[in-house]
Amino acid sequence: MTTTENIKKRVENDAKANGYYLNPDPEMLQELIEGLQKNEERYKYPSCPCRLASGKLELDRDIICPCDYRAPDVNDYGQCYCALYVSKDVYERKAMQQIPERRPIEKQGRAYSVSTEEQKPQTQTQTEKQPKETNMTLWHCQQCGYVCFREDPPYVCPICKAKKEMFSKIALSIQISKETVKTQ
Repeated sequence: MTTTENIKKRVENDAKANGYYLNPDPEMLQELIEGLQKNEERYKYPSCPCRLASGKLELDRDIICPCDYRAPDVNDYGQCYCALYVSKDVYERKAMQQIPERRPIEKQGRAYSVSTEEQKPQTQTQTEKQPKETNMTLWHCQQCGYVCFREDPPYVCPICKAKKEMFSKIALSIQISKETVKTQ
């Protein structure tokens, strides 16, 4: 079990390594850390405490804290969407604000549709599903070589901070069935 102390150390180290500060309000900071802990227990990964996660890692990769949108949010507004990470200026002024959601609406919609589908009772034929196809893609950062496997490239490279446009696509289609695994 991940403790709030461990999560706090992790976000402190991440903030320090990237030149950010943590939310200066101790109560709000504690609530955000507890939200990360709950999501980590619930989903087995620390999704953003301020966004609806689908519970499916492949759909939530962009909102795993620190999310893909943190760097551009802190650059543009001085804080990330949930205000866990803030700039030095915001930290010193203690002036957080509500900022617009940068996560594309399509990704938000998928999380909502997954959460409502899970509430429907499943029939026998639904549980015996056809082999799944995935549109996962291997992305390569042309600036630093970082490689990730997901539907879309990260908004910002987590290693070198290159923009999304610096990622090149390595087409990969995987068909998973009980009998064969096929790659192209």
